[in-house]
Amino acid sequence: MSEQNQTIISEFILLGLPIDPEQQDLFYALFLAMYATSVLGNFIIIVLIQLDSHLHTPMYLFLCNLSFSDLCFSSVTIPKLLQNMQNQDHSIPYAGCLTQMYFFLFFGDLESFLLVAMAYDRYVAICFPLHYTTMMNPQLCLSLVALSWVLTTFHAMLHTLLMARLCFCADNVIRHFFCDMSALLRLACSDTRVNELVIFITGGLILVIPFLLIAMSYLRIIFSILKVPSADGIRKAFSTCGSHLTVVSLFYGTIIGLYLCPSANNSTVKEMIMAMMYTVVTPMLNPFIYSLRNRDMKGAMGRVFCKRRILLFQ
Repeated sequence: MSEQNQTIISEFILLGLPIDPEQQDLFYALFLAMYATSVLGNFIIIVLIQLDSHLHTPMYLFLCNLSFSDLCFSSVTIPKLLQNMQNQDHSIPYAGCLTQMYFFLFFGDLESFLLVAMAYDRYVAICFPLHYTTMMNPQLCLSLVALSWVLTTFHAMLHTLLMARLCFCADNVIRHFFCDMSALLRLACSDTRVNELVIFITGGLILVIPFLLIAMSYLRIIFSILKVPSADGIRKAFSTCGSHLTVVSLFYGTIIGLYLCPSANNSTVKEMIMAMMYTVVTPMLNPFIYSLRNRDMKGAMGRVFCKRRILLFQ
C-alpha cells in the first residue's frame, strides 16, 4: 500500500453468532427476553433511587450509576445483534463500528470502576460502621463517580483513536456479533503492535487492579464478619459477599481471559460465548444481585407505588 493511513473499506460485515437457521427464532426470543429483563430491571432501580429519598445514600448513588452503565452497556451491542438476526443485511458503517467500539469500552470500563467504588463502600460500612458517614462523605462519593466517568472517557477515546489510525484492506468480515477490538485488529493490514501493547498495559490498569481491589475488599469483609464465632456470622458473610463475588468474577474473568490472553489461544466461538457472558448475562443479573432483592429496595418500591396510588385517588 502506498498510504498506510488510508482506509480502503467504508463498512464492515458483522458475521454474528454461529446459530443454525432452524434455531434462529429460539435464540432471538431468548436474547430479546434477556435484554428486556436487563433494561427493565436497571430502569426500575434508577427510577426508585431517584424517587425515594431513603435511597439517597452513597451505596445507592453507586448503584444508580451502575444500573445506568449496565443499561447502556447491553444497549450498545444487543439491539444490533437482534436486528441482524432478523435482517439479511449485516453491514455496519466504518464510523458506526468505531462508535460502537468506543461506547462498548466506555460503559464496560465505567462498570469496572463503579464495582470498585461499591466494594469500597461495603468494606467501610461493614468494617468501620461508626466512621461510615465521615469516611463516605458526599464529596468523596461524587468525586469517585466523576473520576470513574473521566477515566473511562480517556481510556475509550485512546483505543478508538489508535484503531482509527489502522488501515483495513480487502477483508471486512468481522467474525463477531459486534465491533470487538480483537476482531478488528485481526482485519487490519497495518502494524497493530502499538494497539496490542496499549491493550495489555491499560488492561492491567483498568481490569486487573480493580479486580484485585474488589477481591481484597470482600476478603476483608469476610474476615471481619468471621471474627464473630457464630453460624449466623458465617451465613451473613457468604450472604453478603458470595453473590457479589460471583458476578464480579463472571464480569472480570471473561474480560481478562478474552483481552489479556493471546488471541491465538481463543477460538472465535469461544470469544463470542465469553462476550455474551459480560454483555448480556452480567447486566441482566446485576439488578437482582445488588438491588432488587434487598430490603431497602423492596421498601422503596412499596413506598413509591403506595405514594402513586394515593395521588391517583386524590
